[in-house]
Amino acid sequence: MSPRKNGKKGASSPVPPKNGVETSQDATPDRPTTPSLSDAKLQLCEPAPFDDEERAQAERDLCDYNIKITIKMAQDGTAPRKIRVYADGIYDLFHQGHARQLLQVKRLFPQSSVYLLVGCCNDKLTRERKGETVMDENERYEAIRHCRYVDEVVKNAPWSLDDEYLTKHKIDFVAHDELPYTTGSGVDVYKDLKEKGMFVATQRTEGVSTSDIVTRIVRNYDQFVKRNLARGYSTKDLNVSFIRGKKLQFQNKVEAMSSQTKSYIEKKRDQIQHTWEDKSKELLGSFLKIFGGNDWHLDNLWNRSKRRLAQVLYSPENSEDEDDDEDDEILGAPSTSNAALTRSKRRSSTLMRSPPKKARHS
Repeated sequence: MSPRKNGKKGASSPVPPKNGVETSQDATPDRPTTPSLSDAKLQLCEPAPFDDEERAQAERDLCDYNIKITIKMAQDGTAPRKIRVYADGIYDLFHQGHARQLLQVKRLFPQSSVYLLVGCCNDKLTRERKGETVMDENERYEAIRHCRYVDEVVKNAPWSLDDEYLTKHKIDFVAHDELPYTTGSGVDVYKDLKEKGMFVATQRTEGVSTSDIVTRIVRNYDQFVKRNLARGYSTKDLNVSFIRGKKLQFQNKVEAMSSQTKSYIEKKRDQIQHTWEDKSKELLGSFLKIFGGNDWHLDNLWNRSKRRLAQVLYSPENSEDEDDDEDDEILGAPSTSNAALTRSKRRSSTLMRSPPKKARHS
């Protein structure tokens, strides 16, 4: 019986995976293969391979480097195979600026399939050419290969690229920002690539770089030392003297106590205020019961007193124009007390208006 595939008689059976990479039997150097679903899953679940690993070697074997890709072919989407684009750098303290650059490279040719190789210099070359790094070479390699835009990581990358290196890794284009990269030598390391038409430019992310991050750490040195001391690092780990370490630890304790006290006061502020108001109302109520009976509207009196106090504090010019009738209403005293109070006011007013009598002479 003839083999069947998808219900079609005589269809060819799939080719077994080669070195862990699935390919189509109909694939030719002139016809690029389409990544299978298993390839896509593998790319999402696995870190990018190093250049000396089997997966990377299998991908290189699929590339016919005799077919030279031009910028126009890449832009038009007429390239017959994947386009291998190379980006290099130090990638110390791998940050969003690095990730955005690699994303730009991956999106350089939207009409084509881009395979992104990232070269990273080792510690020895980096110290010679640029200076000390925070992360060592293995940490930097690992940071790069866990970026989802990266397809392959090339360890021990050279400072400048020659034809032998380009051919070994089958590189079609090299990506970097457009400014000349001289590092003090006066010669742009990408000059030859630009002349060959193998250079593509990316844009730097303004405001973020490894140097900016290091500057922030240096500027806030004491804060970071105190932070790590509080997390259990020793003065030896942080390379600070014993006396300085003790001083910073003491500052940590003072700041912690200050923060705790402030937090406690903020939590207790409302509770203290309510307790004070309750005690004051209780005292005022007892006083009014003794001298004014039991018919005082204490809540009205209390609320109005608070409003009057606020008026005095924030708008004193309005506090002098309050009417006597409003005061009587607010006090909420019984009607008999209001009447007595009114009669007393009238008598006082009459006495003040009447002229004094002349004294009799004997």
